Amino acid sequence: MKKTILLLEDNLEMRENTAEIIEFAKYNVITASNGKEGVLLAQEHIPDLIICDIMMPEMDGYEVLSVLGNDSKTCAIPFVFLTAKAEKSEFRKGMNLGADDYITKPFEELDLLNAIKSRLERSELLKKGYDQNSAGITNFINDAQGLGALDKLSENKRIRHFKKKEVIFYEGDFANAIYFINSGRVRTYKVNDDAKEYSVALSGPGDFIGYLSILEGETYMESAESMDDIEILKIQKEEFTDLLFNNRDVSNRFVKMLAHNIIENEERLLNLAYNSVRKRVADSLIELEKKYRGESKDNFMISITRNELASLVGTSTETVIRTLSDFKDERLIEIKGSKITILKSKELENLRN
Repeated sequence: MKKTILLLEDNLEMRENTAEIIEFAKYNVITASNGKEGVLLAQEHIPDLIICDIMMPEMDGYEVLSVLGNDSKTCAIPFVFLTAKAEKSEFRKGMNLGADDYITKPFEELDLLNAIKSRLERSELLKKGYDQNSAGITNFINDAQGLGALDKLSENKRIRHFKKKEVIFYEGDFANAIYFINSGRVRTYKVNDDAKEYSVALSGPGDFIGYLSILEGETYMESAESMDDIEILKIQKEEFTDLLFNNRDVSNRFVKMLAHNIIENEERLLNLAYNSVRKRVADSLIELEKKYRGESKDNFMISITRNELASLVGTSTETVIRTLSDFKDERLIEIKGSKITILKSKELENLRN
């Protein structure tokens, strides 16, 4: 299938000549004579690549890039500036806004077509799916490196193993890396002024931890502790920021990998704020079941201490013990030591509503 290129250029002769070159190379071309028209066409057609002049009426190239970059439907489209301005300040301004490349007028036909081919190949490579496990993350990083986005990554990808109850990092430590969980569970938590712990999130295979701390400051905003013997992939801070900021194709894909963590955490915080303790305990048990059951059809058994569960629920250990006792009396769960077996998932689900 032919790729579609959107060309934004206010000069009629330049627009027609450039469109002819692109069409001759077997691409579909859509053209716009000003920035406002170009934005509307991009949102309507979702082209495979956008080539945009900087100085245009109605809306200049920087404004076009900003609008499309903030639209979830168009933010991942490769964006190339076509400009007569070769000053470094102009290049830097465009790249800071998220442009993928520049073509400076006047240009050679081959330079234009090579730039188009290169950007489309990068985009296609990172559109493919990656498994949410350490192999998938490694493949993604290797592909990103192949695009020239990361030069040092192959030297520093490290698998780490932590024993149960081992601290991965402490709140207030210098945030020097993010971690991808390949196996096992990790609890992230904070300590309040009364020296009591409360959990921020429970993460498992396929989840990242520590990335918000790097994005929002210099130190970790919470502590992280392994709940099992775990295996994690460590990604150094410099490598992580390279992924996010040095290549727009790469950053869009990586942000999608992170997105499900953020959504889960937001939902959990809302539950802590508004739901009763009974609902929150039921919710935590069901979420643990969904995260770790796998393909098993048998009654699901959770291995978790009362303190850990209380921290996840956001209440005292005594309250969790009483609530679990109620669930046991209602034959929703079975308890043997630190093992909790869920007997009636649907009934627990109903308590959440």
